[in-house]
Amino acid sequence: MASKLNPYVLFAGNAREAMEYYEKVFGGELEVHLFSEMGTPADQGGDKLMHASLESPTGFTLMASDLPPGMELTTGNQISISLSGHDDAELRGYWEKLSDGGTVTTALEKQMWGDVFGTCTDRFGVNWMVNIGQPES
Repeated sequence: MASKLNPYVLFAGNAREAMEYYEKVFGGELEVHLFSEMGTPADQGGDKLMHASLESPTGFTLMASDLPPGMELTTGNQISISLSGHDDAELRGYWEKLSDGGTVTTALEKQMWGDVFGTCTDRFGVNWMVNIGQPES
C-alpha cells in the first residue's frame, strides 16, 4: 500500500452525526469505533467515537473522532479540507451539500486564475475549499 495523507477532524461530541453526514455527501462506507470498546463507561463518554474512517468511492479518506474524555476542543481556522478536480457536476454537488446549513465565505464562482473556487464552513464548523479546474485538453 502506498502512503497517503488525509484529514483527521476532532469533534466535541458530535463526530458520529458529522461523519454520517459526510457519508451522505461523499458516499462510501463509514467505519466507527467507540470509546466503550476500550472500556470507557457510557456515562463517561463511552458512547462517543474513538475513531471513525470514511473511504469514498472516489478515493477520498476522511477520519475523525470525538475528543477523549477530559479533553477540551479548541476550534480555530488552522485547517481547511480542500476538494479539487475537473468534474464540475461532482464538485458542485459536494459544494451544495457542504454549504447547506453552513456559512459561505467565498461564493463558488470563477476566480481571476480561471478556475471556479469557493470556501465555506459546514454546519459542524469544518472549513472546506472547493476548486473546479478547467478541463484538460
